[in-house]
Amino acid sequence: MTDETRTPGDEALLRTPLHDLHLALGGKMVAFAGYALPVQYPAGVLKEHLHTRAAASLFDVSHMGQIAIRAASGLWEDAALALETVTCADVLGLAPGRQRYGLFTNENGGILDDFMFAREGDALALVVNGACKAADLAHLRARLDGAASVRMIEDRALLALQGPMAEAALAALGAPVGTMRFMDARRMTILGADCFVTRSGYTGEDGFEISVPAEAARALAEALLDHEAVEPAGLGARDSLRLEAGLCLYGADIDETTTPVEADLAWSIQKTRRAGGARQGGFPGTEVILRQLIEGAPRRRVGLRPEGRAPVRAGAPLFADEDVAAPVGHVTSGGFSPTLQAPAAMGYVPAALAEPGRRLFAELRGRRVPALVAPLPLVPTSYKR
Repeated sequence: MTDETRTPGDEALLRTPLHDLHLALGGKMVAFAGYALPVQYPAGVLKEHLHTRAAASLFDVSHMGQIAIRAASGLWEDAALALETVTCADVLGLAPGRQRYGLFTNENGGILDDFMFAREGDALALVVNGACKAADLAHLRARLDGAASVRMIEDRALLALQGPMAEAALAALGAPVGTMRFMDARRMTILGADCFVTRSGYTGEDGFEISVPAEAARALAEALLDHEAVEPAGLGARDSLRLEAGLCLYGADIDETTTPVEADLAWSIQKTRRAGGARQGGFPGTEVILRQLIEGAPRRRVGLRPEGRAPVRAGAPLFADEDVAAPVGHVTSGGFSPTLQAPAAMGYVPAALAEPGRRLFAELRGRRVPALVAPLPLVPTSYKR
């Protein structure tokens, strides 16, 4: 997702169902993906980040696109096979009540967007990036025309409750989430509202994403915030958490020029879609992606641990040696890690330089700073398996 240039006061900015609550809580609003969203609250990004790791934080991610796909035949198998024509993930093999990570690819093997998809009955529930949702909807409708209906769900909010106390906070409202495991998906009633809940998120912590009717969103958010473990958190903490977890930001770490193999996302392509699999290929960019799965990609996304205290930001060139003139890669995401108490980053380097422990150099204010290639995630994840 990418920031818009409009200011939060611009009438063209969209508002989520929680907009007034953000203001009441003292949220600092910024323009993001066409919406006015809180980048932080009075506690600040650092405290919000650490609170998420220690207890639980509530994020408003209602700018994301919620899409429903149902086959014209009404059969799950037909809906799954239709989606497989635009993604390299195994959709047909998804069990009822489960969710997976997927990628929309183009004819060159590049990534149009990354998304989550869940199986609910005979239909598919997708969550796509906010800045890409209009293009994703048009792409799906064009490619799945006649095979399935594709509908953007406009009347629901999406809340992300993240952290080790997330289960306790949600269970306190009577939500039957105790038996759910990472990537489970379940429809349930919470405070009288029809909710679709997945045990997932984008922070590396245990937690949930809750799709709730727009008119019930504020009551649910306030009830969660009434729990002693839960505090509000904004875009700033969400970004620093996902960086530590080694999770990609679309438009920064992945885009239409990046293949799944280059992005270190080959794990999202199950065996059945690979060469020799029961349903190999059949998605845009098949030739490029299947070849790279076998032969490797010329470059790879890696974690980086710059030395010192100063963060290395996105766009900084990376060098193989302190004195060499030409860069070999660049940083795509970077900042200061509150958990590690040190700079952290991700970027792309030639495959030959991608092994953990390799010493590279990042350019920072005109000087070269050593940066070690580090395995991802930079901070261990805490999913409930």
